[in-house]
Formats: sequence, structure tokens, C-alpha cells
Amino acid sequence: MLNLVRKSQSTKLVVSAFLALFLLLPFISAPVQAADNPKVIEAMQTLKDAATKLGAAKLDGENLYFGTTKINGDFTAVDAVKAKHEATATMFAKKGTNYVRVSTNVMKEGQRAVGSVLDPSGPAYAAIKQGNSFYGLVDILGKTYDTGYEPVKSESGEVIGILYVGYLME
Repeated sequence: MLNLVRKSQSTKLVVSAFLALFLLLPFISAPVQAADNPKVIEAMQTLKDAATKLGAAKLDGENLYFGTTKINGDFTAVDAVKAKHEATATMFAKKGTNYVRVSTNVMKEGQRAVGSVLDPSGPAYAAIKQGNSFYGLVDILGKTYDTGYEPVKSESGEVIGILYVGYLME
């Protein structure tokens, strides 16, 4: 009888330990996401404010505009985010099913990564495709960044671009 009580207590202990580990595992292994990072949120607000100040978003062919300002090749807003927050920033324009960097301070081989596309298999793309924002860790050109992505919508509500900010994880 004593052995049965000990086995029962041991089984309860093992089950309890397993349950505790199972419940805590996501918190132990999960990296801190950008949604919890006030730096990312603040940098995104700066980029959104710069875009909003220019006017309504519109896409004309492959060119993204805010108001009458053509964003393609204009690095004013993204460089202001870098100067104020030391963050990377990008404005993407929709081209077919892709989103192409048209204004960025993300560097690739010593030059701005203009013309590169958002990873269509990544979590940010999936969220934006649904018209939602994405905040989290993302691989950008082979490096991990703590990021925020916000859809840019036309006056009719169509997603025509993306605003991005991020911090390199070191």
C-alpha cells in the first residue's frame, strides 16, 4: 500500500512538473517582440507622422505618393527616423503582389536597398496582406531586426504600400 501511495505522489509530481514546463515554455523561449518595444512604436509614430503631414497616400504606377510628394527616391522621412531614433526605416510601394522598397535607409552592400522586396514568405507580408500591422522579429537581408510594419492604405482602403521601422538585434 505504501508503494502505491509513493507511486501516486511521484506520478502527480511528474505530471505537475510537465504541466508547469508546458505552460511556461512559450515565455522561456520566446524573444521579446517589437510590440513590447516602445522604441519601435515611437519610431513608427515618427514615420507615420511624416507621411501623414504630406497628405493622403496614393499609388501611381510604381510610384508611391503622400499628397503631391513622390516618395520613390526621396529619403527625407526615413533619414529623419534614423537621425531621431537611430532606427532603420523604409517605405514600400505595392507592385503586383510584392512590396518594393522605394525609400529606405536599410543598407545592402554599402548602398540603400532600394528596389529589394519584402519577403513574401515572411510574417510581416502575411499580416500586411490581411490589411493588418505586424510587430516582431524579422530577418532582413540576412540580419535579425526588431520591427514594426504598418500598411499604407489608399483613400478607398486598399493596401498600396508599407511603412517599416526596425532595430538591428545584436
